[in-house]
Parts: sequence; C-alpha cells; structure tokens
Amino acid sequence: MNEFDLVLPSEVDVREVGMRDGLQLEAPVPLAAKLEMLEALVATGVRRIEATSFVSPKAVPALADADQVAAELARWPGVHWSALVANERGAVRAVDAGVADLEYVVSAADGHSRANAGRSTAEAVAAVGEIARLAHAAGGSLEVIIATAWDCPFDGRTPIARTVDVARAAVTAGADQLCLGDTIGTTTPLRVVQMLDAVRRACPGIPLGVHFHDTRGTGQANALAAVQAGVTQLDASIGGLGGCPFAPGASGNIATEELVYMLEESGVRTGLDLDALLVAARATERAVGHELPSSLYRAGGRSVPRALDAR
Repeated sequence: MNEFDLVLPSEVDVREVGMRDGLQLEAPVPLAAKLEMLEALVATGVRRIEATSFVSPKAVPALADADQVAAELARWPGVHWSALVANERGAVRAVDAGVADLEYVVSAADGHSRANAGRSTAEAVAAVGEIARLAHAAGGSLEVIIATAWDCPFDGRTPIARTVDVARAAVTAGADQLCLGDTIGTTTPLRVVQMLDAVRRACPGIPLGVHFHDTRGTGQANALAAVQAGVTQLDASIGGLGGCPFAPGASGNIATEELVYMLEESGVRTGLDLDALLVAARATERAVGHELPSSLYRAGGRSVPRALDAR
C-alpha cells in the first residue's frame, strides 16, 4: 500500500430506488411504462429494488398504483423487492399486496417529520414496533430509514445525538436494519463518517446503509466516504431522479450509473452492468418525458479508450 491507496471493500450492494424515490416527484407514469423501467432495471443485474411506496395517493399521486405494481413483481423472482411505508396503514397495505420487506421512514428532525408524516419524530418512532410486527408476521423484515439524518430544511442542522437516539430507539423497537438519509443533499464526507461512527457505536451489529441526494454536488463524494468507512449498502436512483415532496429544495438522488462507474473503476464490484444501466436510463427518460440529470448518462458511459488510461 502507498499513500495514494484507498481502503475499499471488494464489493458493495446497490439498491435501486428510482421506482419510488425517483418517481415520487414526477407526474404519474403509466403502469406499462413503469413495467418497462422495471424490466430494464432487472436486466442490469441489480439484486435489490425499492419497487414503490404505500402512501396516500393524494399526497403522492405518482405512486397511487402501488398495489398494481406489487402485483407484477412475481415475474422477476430473482430480485429482492421492498416497499416504503409512512405509517401502520401503509404497512398493512404493503403486506396485503404481497410485499413483506418494508422500509419505514422516521425523520430525525421534527420539522420534516411533521411535513412528511404529519406527526412528531417521537410519534413516528412509537410506530416502529407495530410496523416491525407486521413485517415479521408476514415473513419479512423492517428497515428504518432515518430521514434528515444530517440536516432538515425546517430545523437546520440535525445534532448527531438526535439521529443516534432515533437509531437506537428504532433498533430497540424491532428494526432489523437502518439507513441514514441525507434528504436535502447538504452533508459532506467528514460529517458522513462522523455520523456513521456514532450510529455504529450506538447500534453495534445492525446493518447500516446510506441514502444520498446530490443536491449540492457532493453525493458521490459522500458515497465514496461511506464506502471507505465500511458501508456496503447504498441507495441510488437511475438517471439521478428523485427528491422529497415534503422537503423544499430537495433534488435528485445520486445516479445509479454514476455510482457504479465510480466504484467499478475503483476496483469495487457492484454486480451491475454499466451499459445495461444506460439502457435503463433511456427507458426511464422515455417514461418521465424529460432529460435526466445524470452527467454520466449525458456523456454516454465509459468512452475513454483503454490505451489512453496510462496518460
């Protein structure tokens, strides 16, 4: 090893969230177009896909067809499907639709919690136990995603201790794993590492993932910092689509194809095919009807000849 070497894991697991986080701010996409997106995404080799969200159709019209999407997932048996829920009612709907692996969002900041879920952080945490029970009874698992883990558009910077308290309470109530969300894309690599260290100390042995937005252009740097810190579960959205309807200024997630390019070129296996991801991005662009924000998608993938790599 020399002073320029990065200490990185040999492989990571990328969860595709374009079908949920990527589409929730878009005008409703027809079911047929969503299924075309799914077909293209599965062809990339991705092993985990967040298929939809069981939330109020009035609040998020783009995901009003969650039950219809769930009914189609059996055609791709090799994928680990999950769905996001915002409360106990959503969890019941998801389980009844055949999706037992649930993601439940708890905002570490009260301001975002009230805007996103209509209740305080404490009230949201109090529901973890029942949602975990529903998931486990259906043979599934519960991942608690801690939104505004670093910053809130209403309350400002989230104290590390507050995010840690939410993480500890969620695990105590039955969460099987955790994910830290940079909801408005404000965090930076050092803060990422500090938060990861604090949550790991409070919740030893609990699988911990990350969910970054690229609002201020730091998403990929944050992802690399997390991977260097030992994180092997990362969320990304095809084409860089996404954002939170209840967080002013929030924009897209880190782009799946950009994350894969960065990691694979750094010697970290993702199991995803970059060319297939670009095909999936094209299907996504057709579905949403506008250009995608991904720089790599616009650049066209890896076009530098191998012979020039040493220059």
